[in-house]
Amino acid sequence: MDLFEKTRTFTRAKEAMEMGIYPFFQPLSDSEGTTAIFKGKEVVMIGSNNYLGLTTHPKVRAAAIDAIERFGTSCTGSRFLNGTLEFHLELDRRLAKFVGKEAALVFPTGYQTNVGTISAIVQKGDYVIIDKDDHASIVDGCFMSRGEMRRFVHNDPESLERTLSRLPKDAGKLVVVDGVYSMGGDIAPLPELVEISKRYGARIMVDDAHSLGVLAQGRGTAAHFGLTDEVDLIMGTFSKSFASIGGFIAGSEQVIHYIQHHARALMFSASLPAANAAAVLAALDIIETEPEHVQRLWDNANYMRAGLHRLGYDTGPSETPIIPLMIRDDYRTVLAWHALIEAGVYTNPVVPPGVPPNGSLLRTSYMATHTKEQLDRALRGLEIVGRNLDLIPEKAETEPTA
Repeated sequence: MDLFEKTRTFTRAKEAMEMGIYPFFQPLSDSEGTTAIFKGKEVVMIGSNNYLGLTTHPKVRAAAIDAIERFGTSCTGSRFLNGTLEFHLELDRRLAKFVGKEAALVFPTGYQTNVGTISAIVQKGDYVIIDKDDHASIVDGCFMSRGEMRRFVHNDPESLERTLSRLPKDAGKLVVVDGVYSMGGDIAPLPELVEISKRYGARIMVDDAHSLGVLAQGRGTAAHFGLTDEVDLIMGTFSKSFASIGGFIAGSEQVIHYIQHHARALMFSASLPAANAAAVLAALDIIETEPEHVQRLWDNANYMRAGLHRLGYDTGPSETPIIPLMIRDDYRTVLAWHALIEAGVYTNPVVPPGVPPNGSLLRTSYMATHTKEQLDRALRGLEIVGRNLDLIPEKAETEPTA
């Protein structure tokens, strides 16, 4: 069989393109943060991970520009060799302190952070146990390790315990969970998961990509539950609240030192450019000194959650500024995305394999910088499209209130 035969039989995307409803890889011609220009039309952006709205903050922009003026646009080498700048070391130190750990290590991307950390730590004879809804980068890190992967039912401590109980007592074990899940917007039940993991001698790692800048004054899931000292590894990304790109892993100095010398995703990749590192440092300054950004994020998220519930939308298990609109039908999800664009609202359509079968949804997420007028515009568009496509009940309140 020809290796490329699979490419000739993959027609689903082209069929959607021909119908004019293909939703992926679509370019924005401009983006202010809370609004964007999509195919010549201004839309309210409720599909971004820019939770604190810092990508356009003057201090963040100025820091990135100053770093480019000083260091240029690339480090042109890995951190292992010529690619480590003082910026990186300062960021390592600041992030470790921010999340309450001894040490931290900055990677070029969040994806590489998970892949590099898990594949470095989990070796032959070890086990890595993950939530079934964990991010793809965690799954890929498991595949790239030499250990064995096991999965437990999403956010189900009893399922985790059953899984751990079947593993050899003397084997190395790493439990990896998302702090906030990127599609459902729900929070991991960390107290129960930590207690069970410790009882079975397993280490625990939390992916805080969608928790940093959001929970516990921005410090993440472990801090939210008062479990910073009980969690072994905390991972974070810069492409959400920290207004840049990159990622980091934080933990004990000994473990971070080991990862630094064994994570191939770090050692064989060019390091984070100075401009991106400087942007993160500026964003971190703002998060630490201006707590009102996190409060505004939650005010906006709670406002939208209440409005969506009044309209009759099913928002799934969400507890955070990530609020899914559960549609559970691939075709209607894409149709709703297209109709919302026409109504001036940008959301993210998510269909399998991004979610389980019959789990298709529109992913919405909110920013500290959204205005009430923008949120009301979004609710009006969601009401019109929801009724036209029978996504919500016919009778619902029309005026959103606080």
